[in-house]
Amino acid sequence: MQTNTNGHDATMMHAVQTLRVPFVPTPTGVYRQHRKAMRATVEPGAVRVPSPPPGPLPIGARALIWKQDPSVDEIGIRKIFLPGATLLGPRDARIVNGVPGLPPVSPNAMGDFIQTPGTDAFDAVHTYAVVRQTFTMYQRALNSVLPWQWNTGGNTDPMHVFPHGLPDTMNAFYSRNQKALRFGDFIKPGAPPNSPRIFTCRSLDIVAHETGHAVLDGLKPQWLLDNNPPQTGGLHESFGDLTAIFLMLSQLDQVEAIIAQTKSNLHNKTFLADLAEEFGLALGRPNGLRNADNDFKLSEVGNEVHAISQVFTGAIYDILADIFAFERQPAQRDDAAVLYTVGQYLCSLVLRAIVQAPASAATYADVANKMLLIAAQDGKPAAYRTFIRNRFAVREVLVSPTPLSEPHQDGMALKPAVQDDPDTAQNRSACCGTMQHAEYTGAYEAIERELAALKQR
Repeated sequence: MQTNTNGHDATMMHAVQTLRVPFVPTPTGVYRQHRKAMRATVEPGAVRVPSPPPGPLPIGARALIWKQDPSVDEIGIRKIFLPGATLLGPRDARIVNGVPGLPPVSPNAMGDFIQTPGTDAFDAVHTYAVVRQTFTMYQRALNSVLPWQWNTGGNTDPMHVFPHGLPDTMNAFYSRNQKALRFGDFIKPGAPPNSPRIFTCRSLDIVAHETGHAVLDGLKPQWLLDNNPPQTGGLHESFGDLTAIFLMLSQLDQVEAIIAQTKSNLHNKTFLADLAEEFGLALGRPNGLRNADNDFKLSEVGNEVHAISQVFTGAIYDILADIFAFERQPAQRDDAAVLYTVGQYLCSLVLRAIVQAPASAATYADVANKMLLIAAQDGKPAAYRTFIRNRFAVREVLVSPTPLSEPHQDGMALKPAVQDDPDTAQNRSACCGTMQHAEYTGAYEAIERELAALKQR
């Protein structure tokens, strides 16, 4: 083979050799040390490079649940992760699920609870999971282990959850005597007998609401009794609705869906404010059983506890929207991240204010004043307190000593505006099953008094 050595070929050969030079590796001292360390980890008899010990593996189970309400198409059914030990049932140390007449739901080979939607097993898993998420949310908010109402004197009995616990019943309830949450199912009024049933256990809003009653009963056991003023009953019913709102705001996928649905204006129509949509639609209501984004004032609602609750819920929802709008910086932070942070704080603020409120006969003004005090102690911007004062003043809960256009002045408890007459009784006729349950209305005590009188004859 002949080689052409004319001037053009010589120039090309020099160019190729020049181009190849950067691709020839030249080992450095640092590289040689690295290679020696790598060989030391694999060669027999060599000294191994120490590595940090592995951390504990996460414990938990995956599950499928309705992330909102069966009628809310924006979010539907999704997979979640429940940290902590979840066993056959499903159950854990604080919550035990039960479906009457059916075997407990078993985890799969991966330890997960993935069931087919529309089945009894799916309902069992969904209901347990929402109760667990709600309970965990409030324990995180207080950074403390929360008791059920009966967990005193060393009692560690769990809460029993019955997804199909009230057949043919348009309601759900929490019972401290039964240590249970029970959820009803029904056919839409006026529909043919073979129509699809509506299961209250499938609504995240309803399950969270009833769990909220149970959590609050553990913190304030006197509040659930009907010998309190109407506003105390309103706080209990409102806390149930706020629990559903706070649970939605604690989940990033729901927060992102809310931002997209409302275009970052929480006063646009949204599933965040509409509670128990499927149940509400069955009754012909366009905004679910209740709408948190409302304008009710105390002078407009009388003593019916369900109506009164909407005043407090509406004030908190407006405060949420105000703080979110104040904190928004879309050029610096994602709106969903801001709403999540605001929701976490407001959940903690309301819960701590309730904990510090009177053990019985608590009023809206009691809780609102505690919110003002705690927000100041937390070092939050003064605007937070102004939002709280203004919204409760507009709702006729508090009297502001200064115009609402001026900032709130810290260091003073604001007087209540509209108050219940001392002899005003609660009207629980339109409340959920919890507030209507005989064990909280004095019916059990009346029966016991009658039996005691009979024994004395």
